Amino acid sequence: MSHIILVSGGIKSGKSEFAEYLASKEKNVTYIALSENRPNDKLWCEKIKVHRLRRPKSWKLIETENLIPIIKVDKGVLLIDSLGGFIVNSLRKKGDEWKNCLNNLLLYLNSYESKIIIVGEQTGWGLVSEYEVGNLYTDRLGICLKEITKISKENWITINGKAIQLDKMFFKMPG
Repeated sequence: MSHIILVSGGIKSGKSEFAEYLASKEKNVTYIALSENRPNDKLWCEKIKVHRLRRPKSWKLIETENLIPIIKVDKGVLLIDSLGGFIVNSLRKKGDEWKNCLNNLLLYLNSYESKIIIVGEQTGWGLVSEYEVGNLYTDRLGICLKEITKISKENWITINGKAIQLDKMFFKMPG
């Protein structure tokens, strides 16, 4: 049985706060912030500052754009925030290279022996991007979330600051 808890939601839905709440019950948490460094983006820097101030100082922090090497070697409880960073880092990969990247992620997540709490953005509920890269991001993120959901012990969605456990109220889709 996997030890994965997936928390997804839209922008400002409360997904990170809820994932942090779940992780707060654990000891020795490693927080993996999946993001590129954007020192010239004032709004992004402010968002990162809010996240940093909210986290316990006892948590180990790893800021990276490359998730797989960390989950290959780390052994403790992980909080990964968020899958969008993994997807952005894979956008230049084509066809089989992307599929291999996703399959490796799923393999390492599924074989991880400690709890992993994963934050994932929900996109594609509204506007369709006029840009190819925007649609590629949305498609890959949707595929990634769907595949991680299949191997997760718990699946949550946050909407408007409320968390709903999907495993308790769903109809399994065929296929």
